[in-house]
Amino acid sequence: MLTDHYRAHWAAHAGARWADFTSGRSGWVQGLAPELAVSLPPTEVSRVLYKRLGEDTFRACLDPARPYPSPVADEPTGDWLRSCHTVGVNVRTVGDFWRVVHYALTLPPHLRGVHLLPVWEPGVVGSLYGMASWELNPEFFSADMARMFPGLATPADQLAVVVNFLHALGKVVGLDVIPHTDRYSEIVLANPAHFEWLRRADLAIVSHRADLHEEAAGAILQWLRERGPARPAYGMVGEFHRLPEADRLRLLFGEAGDYDGRRARRIDLVDWLYHRGLEPVPATMAPPYRGLAVDPDPAARTVDAAGRVWRDYRITRPTTMSRVFGPLTRYKLYGRRDDNRSWEIDFATPRPAVWDYLTGHYAAQVRRYGFDFMRGDMSHVQMRPTGVPEVADAYYDPLRAVKRRVQRGRPYFAYFAESFLTPPGYMAYGDEVAHLERSEAEVTLGNLQSYVPGSPEFMALAERYLDVARERAVTPAWTVLTADKDDPRFDHFQHHGELARVFTGLFVGLMPLYASLGYEQRDRHLTRAANEAYTKLYVFREERPDKAVSGPYRWGGNLALFGQLTDLHRFAAGVLAHLGPTQQLAFAPDARTALGGELGADAGAGEEARKPAALAWLRAAADGAGAYLFVVSFAAAAQPQLRVVLPAAFTRADLLFATDGAEHTLLAVDDGTVSVADLAGGRCYLLA
Repeated sequence: MLTDHYRAHWAAHAGARWADFTSGRSGWVQGLAPELAVSLPPTEVSRVLYKRLGEDTFRACLDPARPYPSPVADEPTGDWLRSCHTVGVNVRTVGDFWRVVHYALTLPPHLRGVHLLPVWEPGVVGSLYGMASWELNPEFFSADMARMFPGLATPADQLAVVVNFLHALGKVVGLDVIPHTDRYSEIVLANPAHFEWLRRADLAIVSHRADLHEEAAGAILQWLRERGPARPAYGMVGEFHRLPEADRLRLLFGEAGDYDGRRARRIDLVDWLYHRGLEPVPATMAPPYRGLAVDPDPAARTVDAAGRVWRDYRITRPTTMSRVFGPLTRYKLYGRRDDNRSWEIDFATPRPAVWDYLTGHYAAQVRRYGFDFMRGDMSHVQMRPTGVPEVADAYYDPLRAVKRRVQRGRPYFAYFAESFLTPPGYMAYGDEVAHLERSEAEVTLGNLQSYVPGSPEFMALAERYLDVARERAVTPAWTVLTADKDDPRFDHFQHHGELARVFTGLFVGLMPLYASLGYEQRDRHLTRAANEAYTKLYVFREERPDKAVSGPYRWGGNLALFGQLTDLHRFAAGVLAHLGPTQQLAFAPDARTALGGELGADAGAGEEARKPAALAWLRAAADGAGAYLFVVSFAAAAQPQLRVVLPAAFTRADLLFATDGAEHTLLAVDDGTVSVADLAGGRCYLLA
């Protein structure tokens, strides 16, 4: 929600800000609030891009068949992702593909990555993570884009052009790779052998044999004969399940552009399977992963509009994080032991056709749209009860297999994992760090967004992640907020420390920052806000009142935070190029290392020194002249006095920037120690 004060301020400065951007003096439109950016007339944004990029580049970007070169196309590997600060974008929150370009105008050059949450047609409850087909979500089609550029009449052409423009603006673009689909997706129904099936009779699973997909395939073919092909003139040559997938999809559901017709056919086929008791097996999470039963709880019973009774499932021997995702189903990547009587996977018998299908389709999506990296959903999944193997073969992990398939033609393609690095055995069998190393992920999301800044848990996790970043082959992200944590249940994670989180992510050097759209203006929500204020509730389309949304996403009114972040980004844009590698880190409380000795609070006589929730680090100047000291407090209240012991004979510390509004000061270094007073956020000092 934009305030009158902000609108007046922007009106007074907009001309200069636009001119700075279009002339190239600034890498982003400074002071343009994201809410205002996405509401701008599309033609205005088009004119701005034309001025910024020039006629030749602008016109080249408008060709959906000709990808604009990626900013990282010359990179030999995906290691560039380890230092790429990224913003996640749920397209539903901005409205359509073209509005992503609007939003990108607000991102400074050092926020280089744009991760698009899933862009495919959604299935049950409209979940973006329950893809119903390989077709793009028709919700994201931009009528404005089609009017401005009449040749861009399909979502596919529009997405390709949006990626082109993001590349031309210097951004790298990521897609979500999902190792599952909606349980009744077109993907499942056209390829029943690629998935696991069960037969249910009310509260009992009466069969889950290994080859039950054969019965499902027979029932689907019987339905097709009964109903006839979607296109009457489209004949079938040869055995149905040996036809190319594109032909099977046309016979079953019709042409890709007929969304309503395809959906009606799919619903009818699901009804046909329902009355024969056939269902794809739902996806699960966390040990023990396997062993399903129908949940007898009356609350686990759903009756749909057609009177069909559906049941939720439960894991028979659950542990802390065991979950069943009823709307989703996994690809059946391996065979089953003993005809699946005990729900055991035979990891020694991979099913190559399924691997080839999954990796081939995602590789085709990357080629079609020009993506630079992938965010792998549920990367914590490691289903082998024996843990992570020392040596992983080609069929170890589906997300690694997708990355490798894409890298055949794009060696720079990188993998951003969704994993929380919990203790061994908590989210997966074995150690998650080892699993991600075997999976060849460059970066993992981490879980810092799930803790209150400055809490003992937050500080311990931050220290562990920095250790992993320095010592292991996968780099955790410094995560500020994610689309799935912008949820009423997690409001308390964002009640303070927003600037400290972003400051650290930008400058700590060992970890890339990750944030989601909306953090820039987000209110603190000291009491529960309306559903429309949470990006998480736009990941799906729920009807339950506690999760339903009734209109567009509502941006927060925290324009003070936006202004402070703008100042921070201005400073970062000027200083990042001058920073060398991170040299030393010091934590408090419970620091194991320090900048030459200690990081602590001054204590009065007879008092024990308090251990503040603070972090300090040193980065050499890139030109070798001096060094930069960064100090940040994550506590809700200001730290009265912090001592930082420096490792070299510096004589003074010149304050360059402070998120807490501290006035410029020149601190003396006394016996290798500098004292920082009233710290309530992040500060950067130039040491000399």
